[in-house]
Amino acid sequence: MKYVDEFRDARTIRRLADEIAGLVDPGRTYRIMEICGGHTHSIFRFGLSQLLPDNIDLIHGPGCPVCVLPMGRMDVGLAMAEQDGLIFTAFGDMMRVPGSTGSPLESKARGADIRMVYSPLDALKIAQENPERPVMFFAIGFETTAPSTAVTIMRAKAAGVGNFFVFCNHILVNPAIRALLDMDDMRLDAFIGPGHVSTVIGCEPYRFIAEDYGRPIVVSGFEPVDIMQSIAMILRQMKDGTAKVENQYSRALPWEGNPAARAALDLVFETRDSFEWRGLGRIPHSAYAIREEFAEFDAEKQIGVHGQTFPDPVEAQCGDVLKGAIKPRDCRLFGNACTPETPVGALMVSSEGACAAQYKYADVTIGSTD
Repeated sequence: MKYVDEFRDARTIRRLADEIAGLVDPGRTYRIMEICGGHTHSIFRFGLSQLLPDNIDLIHGPGCPVCVLPMGRMDVGLAMAEQDGLIFTAFGDMMRVPGSTGSPLESKARGADIRMVYSPLDALKIAQENPERPVMFFAIGFETTAPSTAVTIMRAKAAGVGNFFVFCNHILVNPAIRALLDMDDMRLDAFIGPGHVSTVIGCEPYRFIAEDYGRPIVVSGFEPVDIMQSIAMILRQMKDGTAKVENQYSRALPWEGNPAARAALDLVFETRDSFEWRGLGRIPHSAYAIREEFAEFDAEKQIGVHGQTFPDPVEAQCGDVLKGAIKPRDCRLFGNACTPETPVGALMVSSEGACAAQYKYADVTIGSTD
């Protein structure tokens, strides 16, 4: 299959739905977590949950890097933005994420120099065009986007750019999965693995999920046929009493991932002792920090911040949604105080946020490909 329409074919989706119905045991429930926000949006957009048996519960995990970033890290970044002469750069999906004193766009309205970029290389170019001013890139994302940040830092060093800095918030997917599996009150039967992250790290790093915890994981593409096929593959494993790593996304994902990208990550970054995740607390070795060899580009070391950071608002239940304890619609603020126009939490802002997905596609027609 070469074209996207084939991965949205209604007859194929219905056939997979029938296969899934035949694989389930009506006497048990299945709690399957998708890790990637791209999967979450496809599930809501195409109404896939409505095609599944009632005893299959799709759990929306912490697969949105903007969503899992605690408010305190946004506070730190915006405190940097308010320093005289600094140019703050970030991806577009960060611009409306709230900190305790507002979002980057609100900081821009108060006079901060906030600029949206499509790549960290755009931020480096801004630094080269404004040599008299410090330029900070708010780096965020899983292993998917971290290589581009690493390569940009390498280029900045090679070019001798002295006014470019990176506020590193890159996170790692597997420590978060392990943290979820170790929670006493969390029951997860299987995982739909993240396709984009896996194009970098490959499939082998997920082996611990099957071998240490006995849970199947199928790395999946993002179209409706991909996700439905991945669920069927998971259920076949569970019916056979096996647990292993499988690659449904083989058309785009080599099993070994991208060794060149991983080499760049290893050169520029090291893992932090721990990092705070919204809803999950501090998770050991779950985020990247810039190595000492590239410390001149580390905003936390070179710019520094002063002032107070604040915890996430207690009235928003973002953390419970992120760890799969509740569905987005079960949050007491969902669709009332918290909407895409007036977001209280990051999950309603990000293009990968579960709350934004449910809000946008709440009335989707079953199996729609619009």
